[in-house]
Amino acid sequence: MYEAVVILAGGAAPPAWLAGELPSRLFVIAADSGLDHARRLGLEVNLIVGDLDSVNADVLASYPDVRVERHSPDKDQTDLELALDAASEIDAAQVIVVGGSGGRIDHLLANAALITSDRFAGLELSWLTAEGRSHVVRSALTIHGTAGDLVSLIPYGGPAVGATTTGLRWPLVAEVLPSGTTRGISNEMTGPVARVSLTEGVLLVTHIPSDLG
Repeated sequence: MYEAVVILAGGAAPPAWLAGELPSRLFVIAADSGLDHARRLGLEVNLIVGDLDSVNADVLASYPDVRVERHSPDKDQTDLELALDAASEIDAAQVIVVGGSGGRIDHLLANAALITSDRFAGLELSWLTAEGRSHVVRSALTIHGTAGDLVSLIPYGGPAVGATTTGLRWPLVAEVLPSGTTRGISNEMTGPVARVSLTEGVLLVTHIPSDLG
């Protein structure tokens, strides 16, 4: 069993420090131009997925022994969605999407909706970008950081029921956060550990370390 499936998505190049946050036993999926990012981060790739219309041709040619799932450019799914479908078939404790921010706003919004979709409710999903770390929470999450780090709770697909937090400047106790509310935006950690839990619904919890914010 792998510790994590890591999906390298397209968009803005992730910073080199992200590689240091990844577990050691990885199954790495490159979604199209995510292969360029995988090479930049020094990650060994197990699978390449997508229509391959954005990846650097020379970079692709340098991975002759890696399995490729090539799809038509007229496909109905984004390359990230195809990669998540592939990740759901792999035995791993968690799935970490790296990249996928920057560039087109439609892709950014679609990626946030995609990772919080009920289709992937069985996956423990995180999303690492240059802007910070995001986690899909359906029950509970422990965040490790420092005092002053920004933490935001964004409900997706309906209300987040029973939202409770500890270790944040403005705590919540068994609250209902309706979809579309901004009440959970820009909270702050008061120490090295914060916790978020809920009894029903989905939260996308973002953690922006103070040295990034």
